[in-house]
Amino acid sequence: MENSQSTTGDTKLDQAIRQWLQYDKNPKTVSIVEDLLKDKKVETLKKCFSSRMEFGTAGLRAAMGPGISCMNDLTIIQTTQGFCHYLEESFQNLKERGVVIGYDARAHPPSGGSSKRFASLAAAVFISRGVPVHLFSDITPTPFVPFTVSHLGLSAGIMVTASHNPKQDNGYKVYWENGAQIVSPHDKGIAKAIEDNLEPWPESWNTVEALKSPLLKDPYQDIHTQYFKAIQKHCHHREINKKSEVKVVHTSVHGVGHAFVQSAFKAFDLQPPYAVEEQKDPDPEFPTVKYPNPEEGEGVLTLSFALAEKEGATVVLANDPDADRLAIAEKQESGQWRVFSGNELGALLGWWMFRCWKQQNSDAAALKNLYMLSSTVSSKILRAIALKEGFHFEETLTGFKWMGNRARDLLDQGKTVLFAFEEAIGYMCSPYVLDKDGVSAAAIAGEMISYLATKKTSLSQQLTAIFVEYGYHISKNSYFICHDQDVIRSLFERLRNYGGQKDSYPTKCGRFSISAVRDLTTGYDNNQPDKKAVLPTSSSSQMITFTFSNGGVATMRTSGTEPKIKYYTELCAAPGNSDVTHLKKELDDLVDAIIENFFEPKKNNLQPKPE
Repeated sequence: MENSQSTTGDTKLDQAIRQWLQYDKNPKTVSIVEDLLKDKKVETLKKCFSSRMEFGTAGLRAAMGPGISCMNDLTIIQTTQGFCHYLEESFQNLKERGVVIGYDARAHPPSGGSSKRFASLAAAVFISRGVPVHLFSDITPTPFVPFTVSHLGLSAGIMVTASHNPKQDNGYKVYWENGAQIVSPHDKGIAKAIEDNLEPWPESWNTVEALKSPLLKDPYQDIHTQYFKAIQKHCHHREINKKSEVKVVHTSVHGVGHAFVQSAFKAFDLQPPYAVEEQKDPDPEFPTVKYPNPEEGEGVLTLSFALAEKEGATVVLANDPDADRLAIAEKQESGQWRVFSGNELGALLGWWMFRCWKQQNSDAAALKNLYMLSSTVSSKILRAIALKEGFHFEETLTGFKWMGNRARDLLDQGKTVLFAFEEAIGYMCSPYVLDKDGVSAAAIAGEMISYLATKKTSLSQQLTAIFVEYGYHISKNSYFICHDQDVIRSLFERLRNYGGQKDSYPTKCGRFSISAVRDLTTGYDNNQPDKKAVLPTSSSSQMITFTFSNGGVATMRTSGTEPKIKYYTELCAAPGNSDVTHLKKELDDLVDAIIENFFEPKKNNLQPKPE
């Protein structure tokens, strides 16, 4: 490429590569690209250079490596220049307020990329424009970034993390001044600003100077102190915690969570949890797990169960690698371990947060100002508790960006937002972090477990008690893998034009009759007087919810980040209907009918979730 000889035979591709080699100063990514050119690896070059990573409301997430479709030094600089430019347009006082940047422990030696390196490049970009940067001097959990935005009143926050994705991935997650993740149209504005600022600014590569700049501050100590002080407002049973004999195991799955969960337990005066030795230190290779995702259940928890057996512990807590999610498992009387679903933990934590709140607030007016939130694909158990207890429940679209922004609106109106959750093991137990937070949730769960132990009650028994009081809510969620966008489109279009009738949805599914349909792709909802959905709609993603006459609800939707068609089903029974075996069979039959009639996996060649 040094001489302008075209080397791939594809003019547009050559142009992209030439621009890249002109801009990139990372010797590792440069030499990978030069080797690919020399070896005529055109297909690989196309993968790296044919399209830029899309900046969405969740920011960026992609593999680390060379090219515009991957996370690397140059794409981080370009993204941050765009973001910085967009913030300059949005905030007159950006240079007074500044931004915060945090990062996890991910690294990719072949391309020289790592979360820490990306964070310092992002800092250099802002500092080159005279913007103060609060750059953490060490790894932190994701929730520390939104906490810092709110606590210090900053304009924005960036967290460099790929959460629980495979080890080669990294990501760039963005928070607005209100302490919540960005929502549209900010993502569009930022994406356009990135395209307009692709050429690195003169000082963008200069991390050495940036790290010496008086504009750079390290918030680590202060935020550490303030965060653990803030979450202590949710500690209500310090005396019980001090005396508790309950043994708990914790794993951070090779991520950032270990030290922070130990500190959270200490802040609540709980006995320190036993740490899984092989997984407690950050390791970007995630050597002991296939996927570093506690949602995948038992495989990730094998070492935790072994340690629990050895120490005589009855409960396991697990964070994902950036510590914004929390999974819990409990040893049953049979000796088997039960891994709770995100919906079951939502029920337990929601019940507990309300119980603690009620002990301190007997005033009926306070109850009228109390809110809980969950996403529309999560269990409706909070709705059942709210109806019976007299507080407000609202549902939002899928994802914490919606719950965080809605919580901010409610807090600004003087309301109390006590709890929010989503079925993907995400919980927001504190208004100080308007995003999911696995650190505060771990301490609050620790206190709940200690309290229940004084009543000789297990988590499983308490969950049953919640269902007996508020009605059984049994859910079953899974997905099919499908790489073909046309198949996905025609599957959903068939449901919109059912039986060949244009704009007509199914009224039955097997033996189950459908009482309502809401389509958030088109904005149709036949439960509303004007047939228009109340929640925001998005034509770029598929999402249809069916409500059944038997109390069942099923949502089918596409994933924003993976080649999956997901389904979420739940059977909500009235209090008093506690024939669990019958309810489970009814839900199983409903799911079978949905798969057979709506997914048609054979016809559509869908692969089931790997067991």
